[in-house]
Amino acid sequence: MITTTQQKTLRQHAAAYLEQAGFPVTERELESIAIADFGMSNPYFEGAQILTLFATERISAKLIVLFPGQILPEHWHPPVGDDPGKEEIIRGYFGTVLYFEEGEEHLDSSEVPAVKENCYTARSRIDLVPGAQVIIPPGRKHWMKGGESGGCVISFSTCVRDILDQFTDSKVIRTTMVVEG
Repeated sequence: MITTTQQKTLRQHAAAYLEQAGFPVTERELESIAIADFGMSNPYFEGAQILTLFATERISAKLIVLFPGQILPEHWHPPVGDDPGKEEIIRGYFGTVLYFEEGEEHLDSSEVPAVKENCYTARSRIDLVPGAQVIIPPGRKHWMKGGESGGCVISFSTCVRDILDQFTDSKVIRTTMVVEG
């Protein structure tokens, strides 16, 4: 849960990143930046700022802004019916975003939050700097963390079913509740 004041502040902060990155966005788009706190009520630790550029039944594109040290929790895209699940391409656009996925453990796991180490099991690290990208197949566990100065990635995916994402941390709630204040 976040307050309307926090929501406004986080949107303004994300808008500053997008402006610094030189990505053209309209005023209406800036006002539509989704603030995700994943039900943790601590968006600067576990959270994300997400601007959906477009979303159809078959494809979507989003900008995901992560502030320094901010974590988008570990999750995966499960199958739905006959569909194997969402496939996603994430490309670094501005700054640095640390991306972790299942696979060979990276030698330096100091980026894994010690307080919730069991909720972050994917340890193969790729630094998403401008131009670097990863293709995430359906079902692969992954998470991201803002680098030293934060960063922004572009996400292209096969469909929009974020509400169905599964999280390693069973306490995660995908929908953010916003209250007055």
